[in-house]
Amino acid sequence: MFALKTTPARTFLRRAEEIAKPVTRWSIGHAIPRVALRAAARRGDLQGRLSIEAGGGADLTGLFDEIRAHGAVATTRVGHVTTRHSACKDILTDDAFKTVRFVPDNPVLNRLVAWSESGLIHPIQPPSLLASEPPDHTRYRKLVTRVFTARAVEQLRQRTQAIADELLESLDPTNPVDLIEQYCGLLPVTVISQILGVPPEERDKVLALGGAAAPSLDLGLPWRTFRTVEATLAEFDSWLTVHLEKLRANPGDNLLSKLIAAREDGVGLTERELKATAGLVLAAGFETTVNLLGNGIALLTRNPGELGKLRGNPDLWSNAVDEILRYDPPVLLTGRLCARDTEIGGVPIQRGSIVSTVLAGANRDPEIFDAPSVFDVARANARDHVSFGAGRHYCLGASLARMEGEVGLRSIFERFPDLRLLGGARRRQTRILRGFETLPATLI
Repeated sequence: MFALKTTPARTFLRRAEEIAKPVTRWSIGHAIPRVALRAAARRGDLQGRLSIEAGGGADLTGLFDEIRAHGAVATTRVGHVTTRHSACKDILTDDAFKTVRFVPDNPVLNRLVAWSESGLIHPIQPPSLLASEPPDHTRYRKLVTRVFTARAVEQLRQRTQAIADELLESLDPTNPVDLIEQYCGLLPVTVISQILGVPPEERDKVLALGGAAAPSLDLGLPWRTFRTVEATLAEFDSWLTVHLEKLRANPGDNLLSKLIAAREDGVGLTERELKATAGLVLAAGFETTVNLLGNGIALLTRNPGELGKLRGNPDLWSNAVDEILRYDPPVLLTGRLCARDTEIGGVPIQRGSIVSTVLAGANRDPEIFDAPSVFDVARANARDHVSFGAGRHYCLGASLARMEGEVGLRSIFERFPDLRLLGGARRRQTRILRGFETLPATLI
């Protein structure tokens, strides 16, 4: 009798938790920070303004200059922020700073965070490479680097060229096209899928999941976006579980099969570590490159003189990719937590402080780049940008992104020299990842 009476109660409590936990996660991780950042922005706080104004791909050049005018690091009520190139590199390479995700100071809120955890693999939560620190990060990176070498990437160049040619051949030049949907998205997802052993029939699904999960890097998501992101991460986790099982049963000549078998001092990755690493490599392997290709096409069509330089000297294409990365980078910023009292550029940073290194702002630092607001494919030091970060968290896929950017951009402008953008281009609403959601164009 007791069991009969308590079963409905248990069911009710379980269902109540299923509702309460995501509400708690969103409230603490997004709603509270969102309100705080908006209030800070209204007061003119630089960090608050950056968070609010970044949505939709707005031109932030003026704000970058304001932040830089405050010195090496600007101290605000929200935290610290810098757009100085030297300060960004110092912070990203100094072991006094660790990766960070929003964590409330209040112990009660912290307990609620622990209680409400979803258990899903998340790109900015351990054991993701983006959120791990040594010694775990060192172990993960060693294992991935073994199967993701620059030599391996260069061997993919011919295949990447063939994929680009196939995609361009499939376009109907007599009709307008959305270049994001029909080229910029398909090229990198096809390449990374081949690297990781994803069958062709599943690539559209991976592309859709990656796009839907892109806002997961942002803070202060609206409720509906948050729920979409969590549902997408759960679906991606289920898909990845099945994919890894298939590769274990039938390993192939792909990097993910090699990662499953990789060992460091006799120790491989746990299931959760493997899924976190594989998921990040897969998603990051095309999401940022989509932005690189779209941003590059937009910049080159809007700057025909620079495109003319490339046509006159094709050897400049590699440098042009770095200038695109400098001028309109796929990633706006990355955050760090100060682990001990220190100083950057003479500015004291206390333990526990959060510092935002604005990569896009550092790329416009006039102390490093002459005429930083000028897009110049022949810029001598274009490669000095920090779009791939720096230090131990330097982007693992930098070589792949550069190669895909060079092949993808050169190929489309060679195949369609009269390519012209149409009205209706729309930037993504995400804050951290910056690029185009749609890019309509005519090809002839």
